[in-house]
Amino acid sequence: MIKNLVFLTLFLFLFSCKTEVPQPPVDKKAIIDSTITAFQKTLLEQQIDSVFKKYNFNGSIAVFKDSLPLYRKENGYSDFKRKIKIDSNTVFAIGSISKQFTAVLVLLQMEQGKLNVTDKVSKYIKEFQIKEYENITIHQLLNHTSGLNMTGGKLMFKSGSDFFYSNDGFNTLGKIVEKASGKSYDDNILELFKKAGMTHSSTGDIFKGTHFASAYLGTAVNFQEVPNMPKRLGGKDIGTPAGGVLSTIQDLHTWNNALYGGKILKPETLQQFMAKSAERRHAIFGKMGYAYGIMLNIGKPNSYFHSGYVKGSPSLNIYYPDTKTSVIILSNISDEGKGKGLIFKPHIEVKKITDNLENILAQLKSGH
Repeated sequence: MIKNLVFLTLFLFLFSCKTEVPQPPVDKKAIIDSTITAFQKTLLEQQIDSVFKKYNFNGSIAVFKDSLPLYRKENGYSDFKRKIKIDSNTVFAIGSISKQFTAVLVLLQMEQGKLNVTDKVSKYIKEFQIKEYENITIHQLLNHTSGLNMTGGKLMFKSGSDFFYSNDGFNTLGKIVEKASGKSYDDNILELFKKAGMTHSSTGDIFKGTHFASAYLGTAVNFQEVPNMPKRLGGKDIGTPAGGVLSTIQDLHTWNNALYGGKILKPETLQQFMAKSAERRHAIFGKMGYAYGIMLNIGKPNSYFHSGYVKGSPSLNIYYPDTKTSVIILSNISDEGKGKGLIFKPHIEVKKITDNLENILAQLKSGH
């Protein structure tokens, strides 16, 4: 890593030095850009390959800079019993990465004047018309500050005063989208996928494709299939708006570019979606900011991300706005006996690698 950086810095330094001999004009920027890209590719290959090896990672990892693939690798099986290999068409359950789609659907209803995030939830949902829930707003469900855990239960704290991650909060948002739009959640999200250009995404309820990665608990040697997938994602234990979306590496990359590239929401709505409005202490990823169904780094580099976990399917989707880089990690097996911290070890390591790389690029850009 350090050696690579020294070579790159030296190259860029030599290149920026003035030379007396008249030379034909050279597009320095293009050469420097392609050198940096080559450096990124080499670094990612060395470091992420070693993550695959170290954990015998069963899944798919990709890094794209805008539309350019910098790294892509699949390893292992989408179906362990029939030994079907994971490939670029494999569809994974993405767990809570789903929440950003629900948040965007809410904001699209807002853009049409059908709701406001400052509205009280009780205006749309009958179960919220009780004393305990009377002050909960849509905004508080979007950033998990409502105090809600399970619908019907006591609040964890006074609405708006703290952070508590609630799947039921996001499933309630799904119902609000249905109420405001007059259409089912599935119809709404399929329209959104179409608008974003996502051709292989679905929800667990309506999936009809053939490339779904079955989910497993255990190890590649001693595994047990999670039953009733992907249908179980729509059940009340998880819920489609909170964690029931199915997608592919390519589609999530397309989504990141469409969303953060301003093709889905108006600029001011996108700012609202991305604005840090809460903080959370994540059990695995540590302290971070929280916006609407999306997490953000505190400090450098700028990044929007969300992890996902439904039984057997740990996932992570990261977007670095400064370089328009997407990092997507999808998998379909987890050894739950080892605990979430270990299940997400590969994801944490890859995020560290790409965070570091972003910081190096920022330093090179600023000439330090």
